[in-house]
Amino acid sequence: MAKNLILLGLPGAGKGTQADFIVKDYPNVHISTGDIFRANLSNDTELGKKAREYMDAGNLVPDEITNAMVVDRLSQADVEENGFMLDGYPRNEAQAEFLDNYLDKKSNSVSATLYFEVTDSLLRERLLGRGRADDTPEVIDNRLEVNKAANLPLVDYYKKAGVLHTIDGGRELAEVYRDVKGVLDNL
Repeated sequence: MAKNLILLGLPGAGKGTQADFIVKDYPNVHISTGDIFRANLSNDTELGKKAREYMDAGNLVPDEITNAMVVDRLSQADVEENGFMLDGYPRNEAQAEFLDNYLDKKSNSVSATLYFEVTDSLLRERLLGRGRADDTPEVIDNRLEVNKAANLPLVDYYKKAGVLHTIDGGRELAEVYRDVKGVLDNL
C-alpha cells in the first residue's frame, strides 16, 4: 500500500525544500494546499467560487471547503496509486481528524508525519533572508506566533497517533534529508 506523509513545520523550516528532495526519490504526490486553492480558483470550480467569497471578504476559508478540496485531490488516481505528501494541510486538529476519518473509510492511514523543528532565531534569519517586502521583523514574529498556535496542537495530535517523527531542520540540507530518508526507508 502506498505511504502517506504529512509535512509539518513553521514558515522557513524547510518543508518545501525537503518535499522537492522527497519527490525525486519516492513516488508520493506532493500536494500543497496553496496549489489546490489556486487550481480551484483559476478553474472557477464550485469549491473555488465558494472559497473566493470568503477570501474576497477577508475571511478564512471554512474547514469544510478546504477539506472538500483536499479530498477531491486525494481521490485522484495518481494519489491513490502513489500515496500523498501533504504540505499545508491539515492546519488544525479538526482537519486532522477529518483526514483520519476519510482515510479510515478507505482502509488507509497517515504513514508518517515529519515535523521540521527549527529555532525561532534561525527561522527569523531565513525569513528575513528571503527579501520579501512584507517580511519585516514584526510581520515575521507575528507569522511565527500564529503558525505555532496552529502547528503545536498538530504535533501533539500526531505524536499521540504514533506517527510523528521530529527532524532537526536547522542543519545543512543534506543532513536533514538523510534523516528524512531514514524515516521513509523504514516505513
